[in-house]
Amino acid sequence: MKFSGHLAVVGMLFSPLLMGQQATGATAPESFTHIDANGTVFITRIVPVPETISPEAQASLVPETAEPKDPSADAERASRQTSLEIYRAQYPVEISSSTIAGVPVRIVTPLQIPADKADRVLINLHGGGFTSDSGSLIESVPVANLTQTRVVSVLYRLAPEHPFPAAVEDAVAVYKELLKTQKPEKIGIFGSSAGAVLTPEVAVQLKMSGIPLPGALGVFSGGGDFTKTGDSQFIYGVRGLKGAPDTRPKGVQWIGVYVGSADPKNPVLSPYFADLHGMPATLFMTSTRDMLLSDTTILHRAFLRAGVDAQLVVFEGLNHCFWYNPSLPESREADEIMAKFFNRVLGGH
Repeated sequence: MKFSGHLAVVGMLFSPLLMGQQATGATAPESFTHIDANGTVFITRIVPVPETISPEAQASLVPETAEPKDPSADAERASRQTSLEIYRAQYPVEISSSTIAGVPVRIVTPLQIPADKADRVLINLHGGGFTSDSGSLIESVPVANLTQTRVVSVLYRLAPEHPFPAAVEDAVAVYKELLKTQKPEKIGIFGSSAGAVLTPEVAVQLKMSGIPLPGALGVFSGGGDFTKTGDSQFIYGVRGLKGAPDTRPKGVQWIGVYVGSADPKNPVLSPYFADLHGMPATLFMTSTRDMLLSDTTILHRAFLRAGVDAQLVVFEGLNHCFWYNPSLPESREADEIMAKFFNRVLGGH
């Protein structure tokens, strides 16, 4: 199955209105590059649908030819619900709601938990830009099933009503309560997008508070420096080249509703500035059309410089948190990589 669609990336970076124009062989603009006196790059590129990814992933990159999808929040929730139903069919689990340390949580339990995994627990910190819950179950269901490990997904307080450090406080409270019955080395914390920003924040807060660290971290398309904007944010949006890139004027804070009045160099808010020595084994995951590709790799290198057992997996040609899409073989592969990592680090087979 082949796709001949191309994306003409025109006027990249500070000319976002020209980005993402669709081109054909007959009408594609001539490729050129111009760099102004300030170093801002204006480029045109013809970017074909990559042949290096699955047919399903190739199809996901081709623009819709039908009427635009309903952009409303209700439509987005309906789309996530459909994905969740598909994942629950693929990865059977039991789901319940509860509270831990006064914080609402969802508990995702495999249908079977082997004896050698009964002492483990994973904590999920969901994505959603710190303003919504985009993935507490989409992220947790596959991992719980594949690892045969109970997952506690923390429904932390959201911005703008509750900016930093509210989400960190909620996650730490849940972790401390779980420590009463679980050994820290048998606990893993992971998240995607906002949750992948929050995961290392929580780990730094635990270390600074003298609380035993978990056995593993999963940073799946995140970052750890609120003082700068990663290069990939100026190239890609949430949907890769189909999404709008970052257009904030210089000096305007990324996810400002979450940062609030906090100092962007606060080492908990921006773990890049923290002492990362002694952090647990960490799996970083991103993809080449991920808007947080740069941010993920920058934090990964900071972990490496601190001597942490930090692995980085970069998928080809896919957008931010592509594993939210259950139709992609790459999503299954990503979930299996996550599961194998937690099984290796936390013990059990």
